[in-house]
Amino acid sequence: MARKFVIASMLHETNTFSPLSTPIESFGPGGPLKGEAAIAELADTNQAIGGFIELARKEGAEFTVPLAANANPSGLVTRAAYEQMCTAILDEIRKGCDAVLLDLHGAMVTEHHDDGEGELLERIRRLAPELPIAVALDFHAQMTHRIVRNATIVTGYRTYPHVDMRLTGERAGRTLLRALAGEVSPAMCWGRRPILSSTLSHTPSRNPMKDLMDRAIAAEAAGEVLNASIFGGFPQADIPHLGLSVVVAFDAKRPGAGDHGRALLDSLLEQAWQRREDFRYRGEPLADSIARARTMTEGPVILVDHGDNTASGGTQDVMSVLEEVFRQQLDDVVAGPFCDPLAVARMVEAGLGARVDIDVGGRIDMPALGLKGKPMPLSGKVAAITDGEFVVTGPMATGARVRMGRTAVLDTGRVQVVVSEGRVEPYDLGVFTHCGIDPRRKRYVLIKSRQHFRAGFEPIARHIVECQGLGVTASDIALFDYRRRPSPLYPFETETRADDSPPL
Repeated sequence: MARKFVIASMLHETNTFSPLSTPIESFGPGGPLKGEAAIAELADTNQAIGGFIELARKEGAEFTVPLAANANPSGLVTRAAYEQMCTAILDEIRKGCDAVLLDLHGAMVTEHHDDGEGELLERIRRLAPELPIAVALDFHAQMTHRIVRNATIVTGYRTYPHVDMRLTGERAGRTLLRALAGEVSPAMCWGRRPILSSTLSHTPSRNPMKDLMDRAIAAEAAGEVLNASIFGGFPQADIPHLGLSVVVAFDAKRPGAGDHGRALLDSLLEQAWQRREDFRYRGEPLADSIARARTMTEGPVILVDHGDNTASGGTQDVMSVLEEVFRQQLDDVVAGPFCDPLAVARMVEAGLGARVDIDVGGRIDMPALGLKGKPMPLSGKVAAITDGEFVVTGPMATGARVRMGRTAVLDTGRVQVVVSEGRVEPYDLGVFTHCGIDPRRKRYVLIKSRQHFRAGFEPIARHIVECQGLGVTASDIALFDYRRRPSPLYPFETETRADDSPPL
């Protein structure tokens, strides 16, 4: 008989400093997808759940998708939303299955749980103690004993921007299928080092992380271990389990495999610890960054506002970098998308071609940083109005449908300002091309991002300038009041011992 799998996704990266709540409506238009609708929308995408679905089909397995939930990073997930999502997954498992394949983030914090993924896995394990569970996690996962103890196999993204999400699901799924066939007996060890690494400094495409990730990839490719994953962690969370972590899966059937896996684990963690200084962020004042951009004669120059990044929990309505662009009179600029439903409504009401004087952005206060929202008055012509929908063609989340909500373009002369009703990270050129703007032909492109922009925008960039804008995703961790973090934790305590979390 064909095996039966339960496949689900429950994705949220929680910024505990963000003022934005995360109810169930945040997890998709009308709430999370499920069943055939989820399969139709996600099967062919570059996401871990897409990799799971493909593996199940190739295996000839029956499968159900009781939940496909994905919300933009924001503040705490509400208790009601979390319980609704967990219940959907658990109820399906109760019907009986041979394995579960979960596309999770690893950094979900709820109103009542610091470790959303660990709590879910523990509930599944209580319900079905012997059930094989494969888990694909984001590179920014906050690893815990509960996640590792309750999963059969864990794999993590190896890229940032995340262009290997589908592959990560396939890696976890293939190991699980080998276990179901009796070829291997997966066991895992893990460890953490107390390093609060900056997301602008820990991308696996460059050192200090590149050498570590390359070693993990090589060990897995050579069959030395079943899987090896490194997790940079997510710094915008005030929780007790922050840090850089590694998970190694090995075949317990093979003599010496456990010792080899633990040796690889310890070596990777020690190498990360020795490079802890290199994981710190060092920036420059915003005015200096924009002044430097003014001297760059060839475009596109990508201006990256990493202080208000949607994919890290930003409000996407902070105007500080755009204000500096106007103050220094940069010309031939496209900027956005900025999230401001009120401004969009004003432009839609005025109509295409109308001239309007409106306030844009600054609608949301940020109490965690002591910042008040500051709208920016702008004047210009309504140059475009769209439904804000497009399909990703770039390398990150390829094939996924992006829904920005209604979107309008205000042309001020110097700057074309793209404003949307919803929040979305600009990792694909579609945020501009869908409303008739080709960023490849602009001198300056101002976007709110950290690293994901590199998937779509780095290939067209002549120059990239990081800009320290205001917001709850600021890279300077000194701006945040961590009250629940572990101690010691680098760089708060610079001589922290390197044995924070021994392997299981």
